Amino acid sequence: MTVWWLLLAVFAVSWGMTFLLRRYALAKSLMDIPNERSSHSIPTPRGGGVAIVISFLLALSVLGGLGLLSSSALYGIFGSGLLVAAIGFADDHGHIAARWRLLGHFMAAGWALFWLNGVPPIEFFGVVVDLGWFGNVLALVYLVWMLNLYNFMDGIDGLSSAEAISVCLGMCVVYWFCGNVELIWALLLLVAAVAGFLWWNFPPARIFMGDAGSGFLGITLAILALSSAVYEANLLWSWLIMLGVFIVDATLTLVIRAFKGERLHQAHNQHAYQQAAKRYESHLFVTGWVVCINVAWLMPLAILVGLGVLDGVVALVISYSFLIVVAVKIRT
Repeated sequence: MTVWWLLLAVFAVSWGMTFLLRRYALAKSLMDIPNERSSHSIPTPRGGGVAIVISFLLALSVLGGLGLLSSSALYGIFGSGLLVAAIGFADDHGHIAARWRLLGHFMAAGWALFWLNGVPPIEFFGVVVDLGWFGNVLALVYLVWMLNLYNFMDGIDGLSSAEAISVCLGMCVVYWFCGNVELIWALLLLVAAVAGFLWWNFPPARIFMGDAGSGFLGITLAILALSSAVYEANLLWSWLIMLGVFIVDATLTLVIRAFKGERLHQAHNQHAYQQAAKRYESHLFVTGWVVCINVAWLMPLAILVGLGVLDGVVALVISYSFLIVVAVKIRT
């Protein structure tokens, strides 16, 4: 019963803080001004994602005190998430050079890997493999990429929030089917924190998440994914499948722009979700379809992987192939 009251409190704190942050952003003129690359048409306050960071981290400490979260996951998420959010908050208020942001991101990823004691063994085609130092290098890149791609994908109303909520709830279902119910509480806390913000970010958005919130969500989801492999080696594949929409769209867009010789750090509107929002002239339509894909396509595959019915690598290829086709189709 205590945890359910905690979830309600997290939602209320996130909701109230987003309200205050909106007033703060308006008073300080912290506005996202539309340009030719934007997917919105009117100036909108930004920085509301700080409410997610504060409400979730405070509640996460309580969860650790209740013995419902390992100390390694608590310290890993708290330290790295706080650092990423601080960098994003500073960047929201004044530009920070990309090289310094990236350095901070790698430091945050290194902190998380330290507390997770490196990458747990991962299952490949039914064989559990310890990747050693090579796995740690891959994990470091994965964590940094996840926090940045989440930032890239935070471009239309409600999308990043809806992705976090649907992915977390989808993984709760996976954990329930796999008998790892003890892992759901941290995910539900994150759902409550994001839901409080989404109240204000739902299309048409009254405030945007900002770099502090998007980067925090990216690295937090990535850490939760890595830490799940400690309990079941194949659960990491379930996470990667559930996060497929964001991973595929961001990665495919980066590859296409690299082949075109474009400056990768320059702002643009070439993501599939941005093209879809422009084509259908509705942020709600695109956000809704992303949730539908997560629930109807990705979650069943993630469950089958968690249950051991389908190999993780095979399921990942199946799920991503469909997403790649959709992303390419949207661009044509």
